[in-house]
Amino acid sequence: MSIELRALATPSAPGLVLRPWRDDDLDALLAAYRDPVLHRWTRHPLTTVDEGRQWLEKVRQDWDDGRRFAFAVLEDAADGPLLVACVVLKRIAPGRPAAEVGYWTAAWARGRGVAPRAVTALSRWAFAQFPALERLDLLHQVDNPASCRVAEKSGYVFQEVLPAYPPFPRDGHRHALTAPSVG
Repeated sequence: MSIELRALATPSAPGLVLRPWRDDDLDALLAAYRDPVLHRWTRHPLTTVDEGRQWLEKVRQDWDDGRRFAFAVLEDAADGPLLVACVVLKRIAPGRPAAEVGYWTAAWARGRGVAPRAVTALSRWAFAQFPALERLDLLHQVDNPASCRVAEKSGYVFQEVLPAYPPFPRDGHRHALTAPSVG
């Protein structure tokens, strides 16, 4: 895939590059998933090389199907690009006016504005790439205040509390971002 999105640097953090996942991201992906906080909020934690490979293959298939687009988020580091997050656009379907944005941030990158900048870049791309989209939703469990902050910083407005829905054991929040007006 040749798609590459960018989020500008801030005074306290380097710029970000968002690109499709590649096989050579496997080690960094598994390192990010060693974080117990990430395990808490992720439906399918990756713990083995085989699980990581299967995940990367599924991500490629999702791109090919055109209904789910996961991006590795990298920032420049002294030793080269460093994986800092993942953002995903999901539930894309012809004629469907809404889709969902999801994300996670690696432990070593939290608290530096990575997630809001990556979510904003993905959201802009989604509205440009899929003109029929009228709204993007960002969902999270009610006991995840960090995700509320990411949603707010990314321009997503709180809409409602959603009842718990398996596999999520707690109620959730739905935040939404509407498509920019044209003209």
